Amino acid sequence: MQLKNSVLVISLVATAVIAGCAATNEIIKTKGKAQGKHGELVVETTFTNGQITQIDVIEQKENKVLAKAVYKDVRQAIIATNSVDVDGISGATVTSNALKQAVADSVKAAGVTLVAAAAVGGKQQAAQPTDYTYDVVVIGAGGAGFSAGLEAIESGASAVIIEKMPIIGGNSLISGAEMNVAGSWVQKNMGITDSKALFIEDTLKGGDYQGNPEMVETMVDNAVDAAEWLRDYVEVEFYPNQLFQFGGHSVKRALIPKGHTGAEVIGKFATKAENVGLPVHTHTTADRLIMDDQGRIVGVEATKNGQKITYHATKGVVVATGGFSANIEMRKKFNPELDERYGTTGHSGGMGDGIVLAEKIKAATQNLGYIQTYPICNPESGAIALIADSRFFGAVLINQEGKRFVEELERRDVISHAILAQTGAYTYVLWNQAIDNIGGTIDMHPGEFADLHSRGLMFKVDSLEEAAAKFNIPLESLMSTVTDVNHYAATGKDEAFNHRAGLVNLSQGPYWIMKATPSVHHTMGGLVTDTKTHVIDTKGKVIPGLYAAGEVTGLTHGTNRLGGNAYTDIIVYGRIAGQMAAAAK
Repeated sequence: MQLKNSVLVISLVATAVIAGCAATNEIIKTKGKAQGKHGELVVETTFTNGQITQIDVIEQKENKVLAKAVYKDVRQAIIATNSVDVDGISGATVTSNALKQAVADSVKAAGVTLVAAAAVGGKQQAAQPTDYTYDVVVIGAGGAGFSAGLEAIESGASAVIIEKMPIIGGNSLISGAEMNVAGSWVQKNMGITDSKALFIEDTLKGGDYQGNPEMVETMVDNAVDAAEWLRDYVEVEFYPNQLFQFGGHSVKRALIPKGHTGAEVIGKFATKAENVGLPVHTHTTADRLIMDDQGRIVGVEATKNGQKITYHATKGVVVATGGFSANIEMRKKFNPELDERYGTTGHSGGMGDGIVLAEKIKAATQNLGYIQTYPICNPESGAIALIADSRFFGAVLINQEGKRFVEELERRDVISHAILAQTGAYTYVLWNQAIDNIGGTIDMHPGEFADLHSRGLMFKVDSLEEAAAKFNIPLESLMSTVTDVNHYAATGKDEAFNHRAGLVNLSQGPYWIMKATPSVHHTMGGLVTDTKTHVIDTKGKVIPGLYAAGEVTGLTHGTNRLGGNAYTDIIVYGRIAGQMAAAAK
Protein backbone atom coordinates (compact mmCIF):
# COMPACT_ATOMS: atom_id res chain seq x y z
CA MET A 1 0.00 0.00 0.00
CA GLN A 2 1.28 3.45 -0.90
CA LEU A 3 0.79 5.84 2.00
CA LYS A 4 1.41 9.55 1.70
CA ASN A 5 2.09 11.25 4.98
CA SER A 6 -0.77 13.63 5.52
CA VAL A 7 -0.78 16.69 7.71
CA LEU A 8 -3.88 18.26 9.17
CA VAL A 9 -3.43 21.52 11.05
CA ILE A 10 -6.28 22.96 13.07
CA SER A 11 -5.67 26.31 14.75
CA LEU A 12 -8.04 26.93 17.58
CA VAL A 13 -7.97 30.45 18.87
CA ALA A 14 -9.83 30.94 22.08
CA THR A 15 -10.99 34.52 22.60
CA ALA A 16 -11.76 33.87 26.22
CA VAL A 17 -9.49 35.85 28.46
CA ILE A 18 -7.32 33.70 30.64
CA ALA A 19 -5.26 35.73 33.11
CA GLY A 20 -5.52 38.58 30.64
CA CYS A 21 -4.12 36.58 27.71
CA ALA A 22 -5.65 34.91 24.65
CA ALA A 23 -5.03 31.14 24.49
CA THR A 24 -4.09 29.57 21.12
CA ASN A 25 -3.91 25.78 20.59
CA GLU A 26 -2.35 24.42 17.40
CA ILE A 27 -3.41 20.84 16.72
CA ILE A 28 -1.54 18.84 14.08
CA LYS A 29 -2.40 15.30 12.93
CA THR A 30 0.00 13.31 10.78
CA LYS A 31 0.42 9.73 9.67
CA GLY A 32 3.55 7.66 9.95
CA LYS A 33 4.47 4.12 9.02
CA ALA A 34 7.04 1.43 9.78
CA GLN A 35 7.57 -2.25 9.08
CA GLY A 36 6.25 -4.52 11.83
CA LYS A 37 6.84 -8.21 12.28
CA HIS A 38 3.90 -9.19 10.08
CA GLY A 39 3.47 -6.21 7.82
CA GLU A 40 3.24 -2.44 7.69
CA LEU A 41 2.12 -0.59 10.82
CA VAL A 42 0.47 2.81 10.31
CA VAL A 43 -0.31 5.35 13.02
CA GLU A 44 -1.96 8.75 13.17
CA THR A 45 -0.36 11.01 15.77
CA THR A 46 -1.98 14.11 17.21
CA PHE A 47 0.20 16.98 18.41
CA THR A 48 -1.08 19.88 20.50
CA ASN A 49 1.36 22.77 20.80
CA GLY A 50 4.25 20.42 20.04
CA GLN A 51 3.17 17.76 22.52
CA ILE A 52 2.06 14.26 21.50
CA THR A 53 -1.48 13.97 22.84
CA GLN A 54 -2.85 10.95 20.98
CA ILE A 55 -1.59 8.00 18.94
CA ASP A 56 -4.06 5.94 16.92
CA VAL A 57 -3.00 2.70 15.25
CA ILE A 58 -4.98 2.75 12.00
CA GLU A 59 -3.43 -0.17 10.16
CA GLN A 60 -1.55 -3.19 11.49
CA LYS A 61 -1.10 -6.94 11.00
CA GLU A 62 0.71 -7.81 14.22
CA ASN A 63 -0.08 -10.72 16.53
CA LYS A 64 -3.06 -9.27 18.39
CA VAL A 65 -2.08 -10.71 21.76
CA LEU A 66 1.55 -9.60 21.58
CA ALA A 67 0.57 -6.20 20.23
CA LYS A 68 -2.00 -5.47 22.93
CA ALA A 69 0.62 -4.59 25.54
CA VAL A 70 2.63 -2.59 23.00
CA TYR A 71 -0.32 -0.49 21.92
CA LYS A 72 -1.16 0.20 25.53
CA ASP A 73 2.11 0.53 27.44
CA VAL A 74 4.50 1.81 24.77
CA ARG A 75 1.90 4.23 23.43
CA GLN A 76 1.24 5.58 26.92
CA ALA A 77 4.98 5.95 27.57
CA ILE A 78 5.51 7.89 24.34
CA ILE A 79 2.67 10.28 25.19
CA ALA A 80 3.77 10.67 28.83
CA THR A 81 7.39 11.50 27.93
CA ASN A 82 6.70 13.25 24.60
CA SER A 83 9.45 11.07 23.15
CA VAL A 84 9.87 7.87 21.16
CA ASP A 85 12.95 7.06 23.21
CA VAL A 86 11.08 4.71 25.55
CA ASP A 87 11.42 1.06 26.51
CA GLY A 88 9.71 -1.55 24.37
CA ILE A 89 7.87 -4.63 25.56
CA SER A 90 10.01 -7.69 26.24
CA GLY A 91 8.81 -10.47 23.98
CA ALA A 92 7.38 -8.01 21.44
CA THR A 93 10.51 -6.11 20.46
CA VAL A 94 9.79 -5.92 16.73
CA THR A 95 6.26 -4.59 17.24
CA SER A 96 7.49 -2.15 19.90
CA ASN A 97 10.15 -0.80 17.58
CA ALA A 98 7.68 -0.55 14.72
CA LEU A 99 5.31 1.55 16.81
CA LYS A 100 8.11 3.87 17.89
CA GLN A 101 9.42 4.18 14.33
CA ALA A 102 5.94 4.88 12.94
CA VAL A 103 5.40 7.63 15.51
CA ALA A 104 8.85 9.04 14.69
CA ASP A 105 7.86 9.04 11.02
CA SER A 106 4.72 11.01 11.87
CA VAL A 107 6.81 13.47 13.93
CA LYS A 108 8.99 14.10 10.89
CA ALA A 109 5.94 14.61 8.70
CA ALA A 110 4.53 17.12 11.16
CA GLY A 111 7.74 19.10 11.29
CA VAL A 112 7.54 19.09 15.06
CA THR A 113 10.56 19.17 17.35
CA LEU A 114 9.75 17.10 20.41
CA VAL A 115 10.89 18.32 23.80
CA ALA A 116 10.92 15.40 26.22
CA ALA A 117 8.65 15.88 29.19
CA ALA A 118 9.78 15.20 32.73
CA ALA A 119 9.16 11.61 33.66
CA VAL A 120 5.44 11.16 34.18
CA GLY A 121 5.18 14.74 35.48
CA GLY A 122 3.93 14.31 38.97
CA LYS A 123 1.44 11.55 38.17
CA GLN A 124 1.60 8.83 40.77
CA GLN A 125 0.62 5.23 40.23
CA ALA A 126 -2.41 4.09 42.14
CA ALA A 127 -1.42 2.07 45.18
CA GLN A 128 -1.64 -1.65 44.50
CA PRO A 129 -2.68 -4.24 47.06
CA THR A 130 0.14 -6.12 48.73
CA ASP A 131 -1.95 -9.06 49.89
CA TYR A 132 -4.39 -11.30 48.01
CA THR A 133 -6.23 -14.49 48.97
CA TYR A 134 -7.56 -17.00 46.43
CA ASP A 135 -8.37 -20.69 46.55
CA VAL A 136 -5.96 -21.39 43.66
CA VAL A 137 -2.93 -19.37 42.55
CA VAL A 138 -1.55 -20.20 39.10
CA ILE A 139 1.97 -19.10 38.13
CA GLY A 140 2.25 -18.59 34.37
CA ALA A 141 -0.23 -17.28 31.78
CA GLY A 142 0.42 -19.74 28.96
CA GLY A 143 -1.78 -22.56 27.72
CA ALA A 144 -1.29 -24.72 30.82
CA GLY A 145 -1.85 -21.79 33.19
CA PHE A 146 -5.05 -20.63 31.52
CA SER A 147 -6.35 -24.20 31.39
CA ALA A 148 -5.67 -24.60 35.12
CA GLY A 149 -7.20 -21.27 36.05
CA LEU A 150 -10.36 -21.75 34.00
CA GLU A 151 -10.89 -25.27 35.34
CA ALA A 152 -10.45 -24.01 38.90
CA ILE A 153 -13.12 -21.38 38.29
CA GLU A 154 -15.42 -23.94 36.66
CA SER A 155 -14.98 -26.15 39.73
CA GLY A 156 -16.31 -23.37 41.94
CA ALA A 157 -13.01 -22.11 43.31
CA SER A 158 -11.61 -18.60 43.19
CA ALA A 159 -8.38 -18.30 41.20
CA VAL A 160 -5.79 -15.89 39.88
CA ILE A 161 -3.01 -16.17 37.30
CA ILE A 162 0.23 -14.29 37.91
CA GLU A 163 2.61 -13.69 35.00
CA LYS A 164 6.06 -12.06 35.12
CA MET A 165 5.96 -10.87 31.52
CA PRO A 166 3.96 -7.87 30.28
CA ILE A 167 2.42 -10.16 27.68
CA ILE A 168 0.35 -13.28 28.26
CA GLY A 169 0.80 -16.52 26.34
CA GLY A 170 4.46 -17.48 26.60
CA ASN A 171 5.50 -20.10 24.08
CA SER A 172 1.84 -21.11 23.71
CA LEU A 173 1.28 -17.78 21.95
CA ILE A 174 4.16 -17.81 19.48
CA SER A 175 3.96 -21.50 18.54
CA GLY A 176 1.91 -22.94 15.70
CA ALA A 177 -0.42 -24.31 18.41
CA GLU A 178 -1.21 -27.52 16.55
CA MET A 179 -2.60 -30.18 18.89
CA ASN A 180 -2.38 -33.93 18.40
CA VAL A 181 -5.58 -35.88 19.03
CA ALA A 182 -6.41 -39.47 18.13
CA GLY A 183 -10.09 -39.78 17.20
CA SER A 184 -10.87 -36.10 16.67
CA TRP A 185 -13.86 -34.80 14.73
CA VAL A 186 -11.47 -33.58 12.01
CA GLN A 187 -9.99 -37.05 11.51
CA LYS A 188 -13.54 -38.32 11.14
CA ASN A 189 -14.33 -35.58 8.63
CA MET A 190 -11.25 -36.55 6.62
CA GLY A 191 -11.77 -40.31 6.89
CA ILE A 192 -8.50 -40.88 8.75
CA THR A 193 -8.20 -44.03 10.84
CA ASP A 194 -6.29 -43.59 14.10
CA SER A 195 -6.23 -45.04 17.60
CA LYS A 196 -5.10 -44.11 21.08
CA ALA A 197 -2.80 -47.12 21.09
CA LEU A 198 -1.04 -45.89 17.94
CA PHE A 199 -0.74 -42.36 19.34
CA ILE A 200 0.75 -43.71 22.57
CA GLU A 201 3.24 -45.88 20.69
CA ASP A 202 4.30 -43.00 18.41
CA THR A 203 4.88 -40.75 21.42
CA LEU A 204 6.85 -43.31 23.43
CA LYS A 205 8.92 -44.31 20.40
CA GLY A 206 9.52 -40.66 19.54
CA GLY A 207 11.05 -40.15 22.99
CA ASP A 208 13.19 -43.31 22.73
CA TYR A 209 10.88 -44.98 25.26
CA GLN A 210 12.21 -42.73 28.01
CA GLY A 211 8.86 -41.01 28.56
CA ASN A 212 6.73 -42.22 31.46
CA PRO A 213 4.08 -44.55 29.97
CA GLU A 214 1.42 -43.54 32.50
CA MET A 215 1.93 -39.86 31.76
CA VAL A 216 1.71 -40.51 28.03
CA GLU A 217 -1.40 -42.67 28.38
CA THR A 218 -3.14 -40.02 30.50
CA MET A 219 -2.31 -37.36 27.92
CA VAL A 220 -3.61 -39.42 25.02
CA ASP A 221 -6.71 -40.68 26.85
CA ASN A 222 -7.79 -37.11 27.64
CA ALA A 223 -6.82 -35.50 24.34
CA VAL A 224 -10.23 -35.67 22.63
CA ASP A 225 -12.01 -34.19 25.64
CA ALA A 226 -9.38 -31.45 25.93
CA ALA A 227 -9.68 -30.51 22.27
CA GLU A 228 -13.48 -30.43 22.41
CA TRP A 229 -13.24 -28.28 25.56
CA LEU A 230 -11.08 -25.80 23.65
CA ARG A 231 -13.53 -25.84 20.76
CA ASP A 232 -16.79 -25.67 22.72
CA TYR A 233 -15.96 -23.91 26.00
CA VAL A 234 -13.02 -21.68 25.10
CA GLU A 235 -14.42 -21.26 21.56
CA VAL A 236 -11.17 -21.84 19.72
CA GLU A 237 -11.67 -22.20 15.96
CA PHE A 238 -9.95 -25.17 14.32
CA TYR A 239 -9.86 -25.91 10.60
CA PRO A 240 -12.52 -28.57 9.94
CA ASN A 241 -10.79 -30.38 7.08
CA GLN A 242 -7.05 -29.96 7.55
CA LEU A 243 -4.53 -31.68 9.83
CA PHE A 244 -0.76 -31.72 10.22
CA GLN A 245 1.29 -34.89 10.30
CA PHE A 246 4.34 -33.95 12.30
CA GLY A 247 7.52 -36.00 12.21
CA GLY A 248 7.35 -39.27 14.12
CA HIS A 249 3.56 -39.61 13.83
CA SER A 250 2.06 -42.48 11.86
CA VAL A 251 -0.96 -40.52 10.61
CA LYS A 252 -2.26 -36.96 10.35
CA ARG A 253 -3.64 -36.11 13.80
CA ALA A 254 -2.66 -32.52 14.68
CA LEU A 255 -5.57 -30.08 14.86
CA ILE A 256 -4.76 -26.64 13.40
CA PRO A 257 -6.14 -23.45 14.98
CA LYS A 258 -7.33 -20.57 12.85
CA GLY A 259 -4.36 -18.58 11.59
CA HIS A 260 -1.90 -21.43 12.25
CA THR A 261 -0.57 -19.76 15.44
CA GLY A 262 -1.24 -19.65 19.16
CA ALA A 263 -2.80 -16.20 18.86
CA GLU A 264 -6.18 -17.83 18.22
CA VAL A 265 -5.93 -19.98 21.35
CA ILE A 266 -4.42 -17.44 23.74
CA GLY A 267 -6.74 -14.70 22.50
CA LYS A 268 -9.75 -16.90 23.20
CA PHE A 269 -8.31 -17.90 26.58
CA ALA A 270 -7.97 -14.22 27.53
CA THR A 271 -11.54 -13.49 26.48
CA LYS A 272 -12.88 -16.47 28.42
CA ALA A 273 -10.89 -15.52 31.53
CA GLU A 274 -12.36 -12.03 31.44
CA ASN A 275 -15.88 -13.39 30.95
CA VAL A 276 -15.71 -15.79 33.91
CA GLY A 277 -13.88 -13.46 36.27
CA LEU A 278 -10.42 -15.04 36.21
CA PRO A 279 -7.93 -12.19 36.88
CA VAL A 280 -4.51 -12.20 35.22
CA HIS A 281 -1.83 -10.12 36.96
CA THR A 282 0.99 -9.36 34.51
CA HIS A 283 4.37 -7.79 35.38
CA THR A 284 4.21 -10.00 38.50
CA THR A 285 7.22 -12.22 39.25
CA ALA A 286 6.91 -15.20 41.59
CA ASP A 287 9.85 -15.12 44.00
CA ARG A 288 9.11 -17.85 46.51
CA LEU A 289 6.68 -20.67 47.22
CA ILE A 290 5.30 -20.31 50.76
CA MET A 291 5.32 -23.54 52.79
CA ASP A 292 3.61 -23.84 56.18
CA ASP A 293 4.81 -25.78 59.22
CA GLN A 294 3.12 -28.95 57.98
CA GLY A 295 5.00 -28.85 54.68
CA ARG A 296 2.04 -27.65 52.62
CA ILE A 297 2.36 -24.98 49.93
CA VAL A 298 -0.01 -22.18 50.94
CA GLY A 299 0.92 -19.31 48.70
CA VAL A 300 3.38 -17.34 46.61
CA GLU A 301 5.54 -14.34 47.38
CA ALA A 302 5.85 -12.13 44.31
CA THR A 303 7.13 -8.76 43.13
CA LYS A 304 5.40 -6.18 40.93
CA ASN A 305 6.91 -2.80 40.10
CA GLY A 306 9.45 -3.29 42.88
CA GLN A 307 6.76 -3.95 45.49
CA LYS A 308 6.39 -7.22 47.37
CA ILE A 309 3.02 -8.95 47.10
CA THR A 310 1.77 -12.05 48.92
CA TYR A 311 -0.71 -14.37 47.23
CA HIS A 312 -2.34 -16.73 49.75
CA ALA A 313 -3.65 -19.99 48.29
CA THR A 314 -6.23 -21.74 50.47
CA LYS A 315 -6.32 -24.84 48.25
CA GLY A 316 -3.24 -24.96 46.08
CA VAL A 317 -0.62 -23.43 43.80
CA VAL A 318 -0.18 -24.50 40.18
CA VAL A 319 3.24 -23.99 38.58
CA ALA A 320 2.83 -23.50 34.82
CA THR A 321 5.89 -21.40 34.02
CA GLY A 322 7.19 -23.28 31.00
CA GLY A 323 10.70 -24.49 30.25
CA PHE A 324 14.15 -22.93 30.06
CA SER A 325 14.99 -22.71 26.35
CA ALA A 326 15.95 -19.02 26.70
CA ASN A 327 18.26 -19.61 29.67
CA ILE A 328 21.65 -20.22 28.08
CA GLU A 329 23.45 -20.87 31.36
CA MET A 330 20.85 -23.43 32.43
CA ARG A 331 21.02 -25.07 29.01
CA LYS A 332 24.78 -25.34 29.19
CA LYS A 333 24.62 -26.77 32.71
CA PHE A 334 22.54 -29.73 31.57
CA ASN A 335 23.54 -29.96 27.90
CA PRO A 336 26.85 -28.15 27.20
CA GLU A 337 26.45 -28.46 23.44
CA LEU A 338 23.53 -26.00 23.41
CA ASP A 339 25.51 -22.87 24.19
CA GLU A 340 25.49 -19.28 22.87
CA ARG A 341 25.83 -20.51 19.29
CA TYR A 342 22.18 -21.56 19.34
CA GLY A 343 19.22 -19.22 19.18
CA THR A 344 15.86 -20.16 20.59
CA THR A 345 12.38 -20.32 19.13
CA GLY A 346 10.98 -19.61 22.59
CA HIS A 347 9.97 -16.35 24.22
CA SER A 348 12.48 -14.38 26.28
CA GLY A 349 10.77 -15.27 29.56
CA GLY A 350 11.50 -19.00 29.25
CA MET A 351 14.15 -19.06 31.97
CA GLY A 352 13.17 -22.09 34.06
CA ASP A 353 11.79 -19.99 36.92
CA GLY A 354 9.27 -22.57 38.08
CA ILE A 355 11.87 -25.32 38.22
CA VAL A 356 14.16 -23.15 40.34
CA LEU A 357 11.31 -22.12 42.67
CA ALA A 358 10.20 -25.69 43.25
CA GLU A 359 13.73 -27.03 43.72
CA LYS A 360 14.13 -24.63 46.64
CA ILE A 361 11.40 -26.53 48.50
CA LYS A 362 12.99 -29.90 47.61
CA ALA A 363 10.93 -30.76 44.52
CA ALA A 364 12.44 -33.50 42.40
CA THR A 365 13.48 -32.97 38.78
CA GLN A 366 14.21 -35.37 35.94
CA ASN A 367 15.48 -35.41 32.34
CA LEU A 368 16.87 -31.85 32.42
CA GLY A 369 19.52 -32.76 29.86
CA TYR A 370 16.93 -33.62 27.23
CA ILE A 371 16.68 -30.42 25.21
CA GLN A 372 15.18 -30.32 21.74
CA THR A 373 16.07 -28.20 18.75
CA TYR A 374 13.53 -27.28 16.07
CA PRO A 375 15.05 -27.92 12.65
CA ILE A 376 13.57 -25.14 10.50
CA CYS A 377 14.23 -21.67 11.93
CA ASN A 378 15.34 -18.20 10.89
CA PRO A 379 19.17 -18.38 10.79
CA GLU A 380 19.49 -14.81 12.08
CA SER A 381 16.80 -14.47 14.75
CA GLY A 382 16.37 -18.12 15.75
CA ALA A 383 12.60 -17.78 15.42
CA ILE A 384 10.62 -20.76 14.24
CA ALA A 385 9.75 -20.53 10.53
CA LEU A 386 6.01 -21.17 10.50
CA ILE A 387 5.89 -20.36 6.80
CA ALA A 388 8.00 -23.48 6.23
CA ASP A 389 5.25 -25.66 7.66
CA SER A 390 4.93 -26.41 3.95
CA ARG A 391 7.26 -29.27 4.93
CA PHE A 392 4.24 -31.10 6.31
CA PHE A 393 2.57 -30.91 2.90
CA GLY A 394 5.46 -31.99 0.66
CA ALA A 395 8.27 -29.39 0.75
CA VAL A 396 11.71 -30.96 0.55
CA LEU A 397 14.95 -30.23 2.37
CA ILE A 398 18.11 -29.87 0.31
CA ASN A 399 21.69 -29.05 1.23
CA GLN A 400 24.16 -26.64 -0.34
CA GLU A 401 25.06 -29.33 -2.84
CA GLY A 402 21.43 -29.50 -4.01
CA LYS A 403 20.69 -32.94 -2.56
CA ARG A 404 18.14 -34.28 -0.10
CA PHE A 405 19.73 -35.73 3.02
CA VAL A 406 16.93 -36.74 5.42
CA GLU A 407 13.25 -37.65 5.44
CA GLU A 408 11.37 -34.38 5.83
CA LEU A 409 8.90 -35.91 8.32
CA GLU A 410 11.49 -37.49 10.59
CA ARG A 411 11.69 -36.59 14.27
CA ARG A 412 12.81 -33.05 15.04
CA ASP A 413 16.03 -34.15 16.68
CA VAL A 414 16.91 -36.43 13.76
CA ILE A 415 16.34 -33.66 11.19
CA SER A 416 18.22 -31.12 13.31
CA HIS A 417 21.25 -33.36 13.65
CA ALA A 418 21.15 -34.10 9.94
CA ILE A 419 21.10 -30.39 9.09
CA LEU A 420 24.03 -29.65 11.40
CA ALA A 421 26.02 -32.33 9.58
CA GLN A 422 25.61 -30.56 6.21
CA THR A 423 27.92 -27.98 4.66
CA GLY A 424 27.48 -24.77 6.61
CA ALA A 425 25.12 -26.48 9.11
CA TYR A 426 22.01 -25.20 7.29
CA THR A 427 19.38 -26.43 4.86
CA TYR A 428 17.11 -25.03 2.18
CA VAL A 429 13.38 -25.68 2.15
CA LEU A 430 11.96 -25.90 -1.37
CA TRP A 431 8.34 -26.09 -2.43
CA ASN A 432 6.07 -25.03 -5.27
CA GLN A 433 2.56 -23.74 -5.93
CA ALA A 434 1.09 -27.24 -5.91
CA ILE A 435 2.29 -27.71 -2.33
CA ASP A 436 1.17 -24.26 -1.24
CA ASN A 437 -2.26 -24.95 -2.71
CA ILE A 438 -2.53 -27.69 -0.08
CA GLY A 439 -0.82 -26.05 2.90
CA GLY A 440 -1.53 -22.37 2.27
CA THR A 441 1.42 -21.23 4.36
CA ILE A 442 2.36 -18.33 2.08
CA ASP A 443 -0.97 -16.55 2.44
CA MET A 444 -1.08 -17.49 6.13
CA HIS A 445 2.25 -15.81 6.99
CA PRO A 446 2.82 -12.82 4.65
CA GLY A 447 4.68 -10.83 7.28
CA GLU A 448 7.11 -13.67 7.85
CA PHE A 449 7.81 -13.89 4.12
CA ALA A 450 8.41 -10.13 3.96
CA ASP A 451 10.86 -10.34 6.87
CA LEU A 452 12.76 -13.35 5.50
CA HIS A 453 12.85 -11.86 2.00
CA SER A 454 14.23 -8.56 3.31
CA ARG A 455 17.06 -10.50 4.96
CA GLY A 456 17.88 -12.41 1.77
CA LEU A 457 16.80 -15.68 3.38
CA MET A 458 13.71 -16.51 1.28
CA PHE A 459 12.65 -15.93 -2.31
CA LYS A 460 9.77 -16.60 -4.66
CA VAL A 461 11.04 -17.60 -8.12
CA ASP A 462 9.55 -18.82 -11.37
CA SER A 463 12.02 -21.59 -12.11
CA LEU A 464 14.43 -24.01 -10.51
CA GLU A 465 17.22 -22.23 -12.34
CA GLU A 466 16.38 -19.06 -10.43
CA ALA A 467 16.12 -20.95 -7.16
CA ALA A 468 19.59 -22.43 -7.63
CA ALA A 469 21.04 -19.05 -8.56
CA LYS A 470 19.65 -17.29 -5.46
CA PHE A 471 21.76 -19.46 -3.15
CA ASN A 472 24.53 -20.64 -5.50
CA ILE A 473 23.27 -24.23 -5.48
CA PRO A 474 24.66 -26.44 -8.29
CA LEU A 475 21.86 -26.46 -10.87
CA GLU A 476 22.56 -29.89 -12.31
CA SER A 477 22.44 -31.46 -8.86
CA LEU A 478 19.22 -29.64 -7.93
CA MET A 479 17.54 -30.67 -11.18
CA SER A 480 18.55 -34.30 -10.57
CA THR A 481 17.10 -34.17 -7.06
CA VAL A 482 13.81 -32.73 -8.30
CA THR A 483 13.64 -35.37 -11.05
CA ASP A 484 13.94 -38.06 -8.39
CA VAL A 485 11.29 -36.38 -6.22
CA ASN A 486 8.89 -36.25 -9.17
CA HIS A 487 9.48 -39.93 -9.84
CA TYR A 488 8.86 -40.82 -6.19
CA ALA A 489 5.71 -38.70 -6.20
CA ALA A 490 4.41 -40.58 -9.26
CA THR A 491 5.16 -44.04 -7.87
CA GLY A 492 4.11 -43.23 -4.31
CA LYS A 493 7.37 -44.66 -2.97
CA ASP A 494 10.28 -42.52 -1.79
CA GLU A 495 13.19 -44.82 -2.54
CA ALA A 496 15.71 -42.42 -1.00
CA PHE A 497 14.28 -41.62 2.43
CA ASN A 498 10.88 -43.32 2.63
CA HIS A 499 8.81 -40.14 3.04
CA ARG A 500 5.90 -41.39 5.15
CA ALA A 501 3.20 -39.07 3.75
CA GLY A 502 4.24 -39.19 0.10
CA LEU A 503 6.06 -36.55 -1.94
CA VAL A 504 4.52 -34.00 -4.31
CA ASN A 505 5.50 -33.32 -7.93
CA LEU A 506 7.78 -30.29 -8.21
CA SER A 507 7.87 -29.94 -12.00
CA GLN A 508 5.78 -26.77 -12.15
CA GLY A 509 6.50 -23.40 -10.53
CA PRO A 510 6.40 -20.89 -9.11
CA TYR A 511 8.70 -21.95 -6.30
CA TRP A 512 9.66 -20.74 -2.84
CA ILE A 513 13.08 -21.43 -1.38
CA MET A 514 14.20 -20.58 2.14
CA LYS A 515 17.41 -20.97 4.13
CA ALA A 516 17.00 -22.43 7.63
CA THR A 517 18.94 -23.68 10.65
CA PRO A 518 17.96 -25.41 13.92
CA SER A 519 17.26 -23.48 17.15
CA VAL A 520 16.64 -24.62 20.72
CA HIS A 521 12.92 -25.26 20.93
CA HIS A 522 11.73 -27.31 23.90
CA THR A 523 13.11 -28.57 27.19
CA MET A 524 11.73 -32.03 27.90
CA GLY A 525 12.98 -32.22 31.48
CA GLY A 526 11.55 -30.54 34.55
CA LEU A 527 9.62 -31.19 37.74
CA VAL A 528 8.60 -34.73 38.63
CA THR A 529 4.81 -35.05 38.76
CA ASP A 530 2.26 -37.85 38.80
CA THR A 531 -0.75 -38.23 36.50
CA LYS A 532 -2.79 -36.05 38.89
CA THR A 533 -0.17 -33.24 38.51
CA HIS A 534 1.01 -33.44 42.13
CA VAL A 535 4.63 -32.30 42.40
CA ILE A 536 6.86 -34.98 43.91
CA ASP A 537 9.73 -34.22 46.28
CA THR A 538 13.24 -35.65 46.29
CA LYS A 539 12.11 -38.43 48.64
CA GLY A 540 9.35 -39.55 46.29
CA LYS A 541 6.48 -38.04 48.27
CA VAL A 542 3.75 -35.63 47.15
CA ILE A 543 4.28 -32.01 48.15
CA PRO A 544 0.82 -31.04 49.48
CA GLY A 545 -0.76 -28.04 47.81
CA LEU A 546 1.63 -27.94 44.85
CA TYR A 547 0.73 -28.89 41.28
CA ALA A 548 2.51 -28.44 37.96
CA ALA A 549 1.62 -28.71 34.28
CA GLY A 550 3.19 -28.09 30.88
CA GLU A 551 6.81 -27.67 29.86
CA VAL A 552 7.87 -27.07 33.46
CA THR A 553 7.34 -30.80 34.06
CA GLY A 554 9.73 -33.53 32.98
CA LEU A 555 8.30 -37.02 32.55
CA THR A 556 6.03 -37.11 29.51
CA HIS A 557 8.18 -36.74 26.41
CA GLY A 558 11.37 -38.65 27.14
CA THR A 559 14.40 -37.68 25.06
CA ASN A 560 12.41 -35.91 22.34
CA ARG A 561 8.97 -34.30 22.05
CA LEU A 562 7.03 -35.01 18.89
CA GLY A 563 5.55 -32.01 17.11
CA GLY A 564 1.98 -31.24 18.15
CA ASN A 565 2.33 -33.01 21.51
CA ALA A 566 3.14 -29.84 23.49
CA TYR A 567 -0.34 -28.40 23.16
CA THR A 568 -1.93 -31.74 23.98
CA ASP A 569 0.29 -31.94 27.07
CA ILE A 570 -0.36 -28.41 28.34
CA ILE A 571 -4.12 -28.46 27.85
CA VAL A 572 -4.69 -31.96 29.27
CA TYR A 573 -2.47 -31.52 32.31
CA GLY A 574 -3.34 -27.86 32.82
CA ARG A 575 -6.99 -28.84 33.15
CA ILE A 576 -6.17 -31.68 35.54
CA ALA A 577 -4.04 -29.35 37.69
CA GLY A 578 -6.85 -26.81 37.97
CA GLN A 579 -9.38 -29.48 38.86
CA MET A 580 -7.11 -31.10 41.45
CA ALA A 581 -6.12 -27.83 43.10
CA ALA A 582 -9.75 -26.69 43.31
CA ALA A 583 -10.78 -29.98 44.89
CA ALA A 584 -8.05 -29.95 47.54
CA LYS A 585 -9.10 -29.92 51.17
